[in-house]
Amino acid sequence: MSAVLINATKQLAKCCRQSQFSAPVSHVYYPLEYAWAAHEQYLQRFATGRKKAIFVGMNPGPWGMGQTGIPFGDVVSVRDWLGICTAVKTPEVEHPKRIIQGFDCPRREVSGTRLWGLFAECYGSAEQFFSQHFVINYCPLLFLGATAANVTPDKLPAATTAALYRCCDTFLKKAVAELQPHYLIGVGGFAEKRLQLLFNERKNYTISKILHPSPASPAANRSFTATASGQLAALGLL
Repeated sequence: MSAVLINATKQLAKCCRQSQFSAPVSHVYYPLEYAWAAHEQYLQRFATGRKKAIFVGMNPGPWGMGQTGIPFGDVVSVRDWLGICTAVKTPEVEHPKRIIQGFDCPRREVSGTRLWGLFAECYGSAEQFFSQHFVINYCPLLFLGATAANVTPDKLPAATTAALYRCCDTFLKKAVAELQPHYLIGVGGFAEKRLQLLFNERKNYTISKILHPSPASPAANRSFTATASGQLAALGLL
């Protein structure tokens, strides 16, 4: 099963290369290329067997997947809980304020710390979590503005995202078809909307969301773990 997703992910990476980006984007990072070794290991180890739920994030952050190639890829969480630590190459063009250090990056990613911490608290080991669940990002690209500010896909012009979203939609459909989950859970509102758009007419899926763990969210800063675990419990996933 992981071989199918590995092939689909490679196709996604190639497809995304065909998209062109302009202001407010000044730099585009492709973690599925320069951090492929880690991402391939993630798929080989955890994208196996049918899943009960897939959690879908938006796109990489500069201190998470941008460094490690793993969705919500806080270095410590990926290394110590997921058990993945590999060499990471250098992107073609780097913003001087967002250098890729891979697993040597000393900065923590708050979103990743919170999300993987939630799953560790609720499910125990990574093996236990991934036996029924999986985590992917809708878009695999990291976008930075001229000042190195993170630019999320929902802030890009529609003309820019049309081709990109086609690539991402195709991959998401392949991942869902392969992993056959019952629950499709957006991590935040953007991912939930993409899931509803693609799968809402299919009655065999339950589409919902959990609170996004971003430090930009006041609700997440107040009580991410309590809120998100309550949402998981309400869905019957705890």
